[in-house]
Amino acid sequence: MPLSTLNEEQLSAATAPFGHNLIIASAGTGKTSTIVGRIAHLLHSGVEPSRILLLTFTNKAAGEMIARLERYFPKDVVGRIESGTFHAVSYRWLKTLHPNLALKQPSELKTLFRSIYEKRNFERMNLPVNPFSAIFLYEQYSLYQNASLEGFDVWFLQKYPEHEVLMDAYMGIIEDFEKEKELYGFASFNDLLLRIKAHLEKERIPFDEVLVDEYQDTNTLQSALIDALKPKSLFCVGDYDQSIYAFNGANIENIATFAKRYPGAAVFTLKTNYRSTAPILSLANRVIEKNERIYPKKLEVGRHGKQHPPKLLIYNDLFEQYQAIAHSIKHTHVPNDDIAVIFRNNASADGIEASLRELGISCKRKGGTSFFDAKEIKFLLDLTSLLVNPKDMMAFIHIFEYASGVGSALAKEMFQCFIHFGKGSFMQGVLYPLTQDLPKLNPNKNVQLGLFDDDFEIGSAARFGHLDLPKAVYAHPLLKHPKITQDGVKFFAQFHALMLTLKDISQPSEVLSKAIASRLYQGVVEMLSKQRGRLKNGEIDEEKKRVAKERIDRKARLLLDLSRGYKELGRFVNAMVLGGGELSEGEGVNLLTVHASKGLEFPEVYVVDLVDGRFPNRKMMSSIEEERRLFYVAVTRAKDKLYLSLAKYDKVKKVEYQPSQFLYEAGLIKGEFVEPEAKSRKSKAVKEKAL
Repeated sequence: MPLSTLNEEQLSAATAPFGHNLIIASAGTGKTSTIVGRIAHLLHSGVEPSRILLLTFTNKAAGEMIARLERYFPKDVVGRIESGTFHAVSYRWLKTLHPNLALKQPSELKTLFRSIYEKRNFERMNLPVNPFSAIFLYEQYSLYQNASLEGFDVWFLQKYPEHEVLMDAYMGIIEDFEKEKELYGFASFNDLLLRIKAHLEKERIPFDEVLVDEYQDTNTLQSALIDALKPKSLFCVGDYDQSIYAFNGANIENIATFAKRYPGAAVFTLKTNYRSTAPILSLANRVIEKNERIYPKKLEVGRHGKQHPPKLLIYNDLFEQYQAIAHSIKHTHVPNDDIAVIFRNNASADGIEASLRELGISCKRKGGTSFFDAKEIKFLLDLTSLLVNPKDMMAFIHIFEYASGVGSALAKEMFQCFIHFGKGSFMQGVLYPLTQDLPKLNPNKNVQLGLFDDDFEIGSAARFGHLDLPKAVYAHPLLKHPKITQDGVKFFAQFHALMLTLKDISQPSEVLSKAIASRLYQGVVEMLSKQRGRLKNGEIDEEKKRVAKERIDRKARLLLDLSRGYKELGRFVNAMVLGGGELSEGEGVNLLTVHASKGLEFPEVYVVDLVDGRFPNRKMMSSIEEERRLFYVAVTRAKDKLYLSLAKYDKVKKVEYQPSQFLYEAGLIKGEFVEPEAKSRKSKAVKEKAL
């Protein structure tokens, strides 16, 4: 039975009397087993299954707990337990009240919101401040619904007091938005909780006990919904040291003030960790104790055996760090699926993914786009693939997807054209086409056209005379193709120039360097950065575009760095392109952000880029305490081996890095950490004194 497998502290919590119970379940202490044990205890105590509500943050978590219960209880009994995420449960309830309810995705509701916003003519208002965009205002309103129970205007002006002059307009937009949703029966995810909360104020849904998993991640709205349910008993399980979703509205005060908000509440602590070894737990404790202790606790070791002290890895350069880790993973005896590389920012994953691929090590990223799936990287690899294998028609078609007015069908005809005019040689047909004594491309087609698989009248190159094309391009028979457009010709001219440059180069790094600098590639970069900088209303956000371009450039430089280790282009292409099936199959080393790693565990863990500015990320962080909790979550994913790594320098950005303050707090680096601002002030004071 579930209760027989619990240790003393888990059993004490699982069998607690009815009331308000908070269980502080530290990393690896058997949170799920305790919740399953609690539900088993309720069922054994005669509680009707339908009067038990289990709220989780993923339907997968709820499903796992229900599946465990089905090992010990009949399915028809367990099936009557109400379980799922806050939103899933609320949606089921609302559908019984409003059968025609239409749940809408954020993207759809943003479009509706923007249509209302755009009816306001802010330009005529002669305002002292620029109004926020429709999308930003929508996102703020959505965050407000999760984070506050006061009026939107009060909450909003606390953050942006300078926008008071616009508040009436903003409120008018929101009021119209709510009316439109009501008119069409639309509901957002927030609406599900808000409407059920409003319903509960009129009609109670009777539950003997409500159980809440990951309680530290609840927001203000979810906490209010729990209170509105008014269950006879409340059983909340969480760990304030793993509260890492403040950016998404999570309110750590929910767990911090539990005992104050519910007088007579019992607080239980699960402190025996069955996941990690003593040295890993000791490091985690040393760092997290720097945060304010809301409830006293200290992780204790629940497993024994061979122990490996956490190891600090220091490298001179960022890219050297990624390559060294990849080599370390290659030589470990731990299976790839049991290894995780954890990082604070997604950008850190590109280097490690590229380095692993270079060594033929499969890997998978949870969320985000793979480095090798990024369009800018695929474009460069298609170029190199075409140089290695000029018969690679798909690589050519993918390249010409970026040419305006050239679809895949026309690109295929163009490729066949080059092969034809080169007498079987693609490069010959592109650069030095032969036009004399050639057989027709398709003898069954138009006799006059002859060279193209097309029934249209042959075109004239003269229509492109105003484009100032190089003579070799203007004279190319491709320009007589009736379907090719002016934009297609411009793209071809840039492709022709690049092929002319690369035709005699075999060194991979030189090929990539020239390709990256080419007008062809820079045009693709401009196109992609515009796409990624475009707002929903079609306008280009210049700052968003600049950031996108910077990320594209960084990925290209990373690929260039990888190429420097190869002398032959063919070997480089094989290493980068071939064997990529493992990634799509979802096997190999786990590449995870800290947020994505939560709830998982691995025998071997690398936490990378532990430098100030990256981890902690001082630009993105809501507080140093939350960054410290992120570090705590990252290191407690490790069961047996933990590696903490950093690089002193980024040669691409030409930036020197200081070790993360968490490494000082962990005792891995001696001395006292000095914050960058404090160091700058001290340096300035010394200079002024010298003057």
